[in-house]
Amino acid sequence: MEKGRIRHMFPGGNTSKGFYSFYNYILLQEEARRIFVIKGGPGVGKSTFMRKTALELFDRGYDVEFMHCSSDYESLDGIVVPKLGISMIDGTAPHIVDPKNPGAVDEIIHLGDFWKEEGMRADREAILKDNKEVGRLFARAYRYINAASSIYEDTAVINGWAMDFAQLNAAAARLIDDFFVSDAIAEKEGNERKLFASALTPKGMQNFLDTILTGKICAVMGGAGTGTDRLLEKIKTAAIERGFYTEAYYCPLNPAKLEHLVIPDKGIAFTTENKYHKIEKEVSKRIDLNSYLDITALQSYSAALEYNEKTFEALLQKGIDTIAQAKAIHDHMETYYIPNMDFDAVQRCWESTMARILEYAREV
Repeated sequence: MEKGRIRHMFPGGNTSKGFYSFYNYILLQEEARRIFVIKGGPGVGKSTFMRKTALELFDRGYDVEFMHCSSDYESLDGIVVPKLGISMIDGTAPHIVDPKNPGAVDEIIHLGDFWKEEGMRADREAILKDNKEVGRLFARAYRYINAASSIYEDTAVINGWAMDFAQLNAAAARLIDDFFVSDAIAEKEGNERKLFASALTPKGMQNFLDTILTGKICAVMGGAGTGTDRLLEKIKTAAIERGFYTEAYYCPLNPAKLEHLVIPDKGIAFTTENKYHKIEKEVSKRIDLNSYLDITALQSYSAALEYNEKTFEALLQKGIDTIAQAKAIHDHMETYYIPNMDFDAVQRCWESTMARILEYAREV
């Protein structure tokens, strides 16, 4: 049997606005046959439960999406099997998720049903202490990231003073004409899905662009304040107005800033290319917005821009290091849960859930 295709992405991120969630876009209620919300503490097997499900269905020929955790990108916060309308989502903090249409669409699988309560009670004080410290560390990390974002914004404002946005607007208009030449404004707008392609993780910036970008790829280059997001927003609006489904991937530093755009039905993707996310795939077209900068106008700000770059990097790294500290404590918390888990019962739960999913598959 031919295997499916795997894509990787982040449904949430550690951002300048704290933890930011696009969980509502993992799988829309209207498109879902069943959404399983997985509950339980650290180390109870939520990520393994989801990964086993995804790989089983992948082996059976289904395309699957792996939704990674921004605080541990090797762990999963969710999976989606688009053809079946099936999703599993980690419903624990910081991304609390509960069923919106219980029974009709979604339900809870509580792996806490399979732990030994008396063993958990013995570690009560340690769990409370570690949980509190994890919360404190994430709060500190977000303050560092927010400070880094403020420095980045100062650079963006300075560059904006020297930017010729009229040329950017003209470039966007040319792209829209080139890519949508035969597409009229639709009677019904297309849908938009919002996610992250990259994340600030305990191991630094990580991205999954190679699994996300498909078809003809157009790379947009430009520093802070040159309007890369502005150009992509114009293209996204044009696609939605013409009835196309779009996948919009936002910046892990500023979740309001569009960084990458995929329009599957057109076979095109647009990506922001910079030092934080290089493109390994073949690029069919590149647009350098830096060419619209008046370099002479920036000369008097060279010292400020140099200072901003160094300070931004230092603050961002401090935020990442603090997230790593939080992960170390979170990992230690697993030692309270793992010895008290009945993993044989978890396996039986997975087998019965898998049987239900395969029953859904036969209905497709």
